[in-house]
Amino acid sequence: MKTASKKVINGWAMYDWANSVYNLVITSTIFPAYFEAITGDGNPNTPQDTVKLFGREFVNTSLYNYALSVAFIIVALISPMLSAIADYRGNKKKFLFFFCTMGSIACSSMYFFDENNLLYGLICLVFACVGFWSSLVFYNSFLPEIAATEDQDRVSAKGFSMGYIGSMILQVICFVFVLSPSTFGITVGKASQLSFLLVGIWWWGFGQFALRRLPNSTPIGGDKHHILTKGYIELNKVWRQIKQMPILKRYLLAFFFYNMGVQTVMLVATLYGKSELNIPTEKLIIAILMIQLIAIPGAYCIAFLSKKIGNFNALMVTVALWVALCYVGYNLPRNGVNEFYGLAIMVGFIMGGIQSLSRSTYAKLMPETKDTTSFFSFYDVTEKISIVIGMFSFGYISEFSGSQRNSVLALALFFIVGLLVLYTSVIAQKKQRKNELIQH
Repeated sequence: MKTASKKVINGWAMYDWANSVYNLVITSTIFPAYFEAITGDGNPNTPQDTVKLFGREFVNTSLYNYALSVAFIIVALISPMLSAIADYRGNKKKFLFFFCTMGSIACSSMYFFDENNLLYGLICLVFACVGFWSSLVFYNSFLPEIAATEDQDRVSAKGFSMGYIGSMILQVICFVFVLSPSTFGITVGKASQLSFLLVGIWWWGFGQFALRRLPNSTPIGGDKHHILTKGYIELNKVWRQIKQMPILKRYLLAFFFYNMGVQTVMLVATLYGKSELNIPTEKLIIAILMIQLIAIPGAYCIAFLSKKIGNFNALMVTVALWVALCYVGYNLPRNGVNEFYGLAIMVGFIMGGIQSLSRSTYAKLMPETKDTTSFFSFYDVTEKISIVIGMFSFGYISEFSGSQRNSVLALALFFIVGLLVLYTSVIAQKKQRKNELIQH
């Protein structure tokens, strides 16, 4: 196939520009710090702050992790059904619009979240998370439809880069409100709440620009009487196909493990810095901005590296670096702002690259098929289940051991397993090529 026009590619990448503000402001910076602040006792010497909900006492950071785990379970359960409907009717764009709208409204509704309505805030967090990740199922599935195989690494990297740039712009705007609220006659808390409102507006507004440029999908059709169960049947069908493709099967297993680490690090970094390392909120936001800046060249550098040494070898390099960074994160001193900045720079460089390369590697390994949404639904379910395990493990280990540092060290084990499976994938790939040469 031929890569779509520049207008379509830019439109696709613009959705990353639109929704990445959720990932930065809500997932990574202001919301986690705000949540920790309003659920904590304000005493940095308290080992772990606790809150009561549903008659049980939770460590506040672990409760946050559990809430996100619930959101990812929901996404994993509903995405196969929705993907099947989208393939049957050819209405990916409608689903993308729905989840974009739902996530945007949930983010904007966080404006009313304060210390008096904890459950309300957690519900908003869950709906925003479901909206963001469910929309990505349909967004990602456009990649093999608009980009030729040889261009998918580049197009995928472009999407992530646009996301980092767009989210950084809004983050700077929110940064101004949070760091200098008195200039605008508001409190720090109100500045944070205003940031949540801006995220919803930004996400929805730029999302519409992207939707106008994306092509309409072709309906696949089929038996409409089994449309609700078709997605799960399709998952099973995809799995049967994958089992006959040893390299893709090994890759997905490796992805399952190393993605536990990658996504958990991204989701808990701010809470770890705030509650475990006692890094001030403004310093945390600066660190996250550094990650965004470094992630842009990082995504392109790792895409370039993959062209030189191959996707699997490039992934092995980045996963090995993640193992080292987990060890560094475990040993970071309390109040060590400069050390935290150094870690942020390294995380930023490999964060965008591994996400972009993981997505494009999967797209390359997929068989030729019209059921792109079903295949990406399988990828998405794999990703979400790994996140659930990663987030729940992080929260449980923190509560059980009394320290998030032990949870960070445990993440290194996920990366190590992923690295080992990637290595077996490289061996299998070499063996397959050798067999193909012998046959020819």
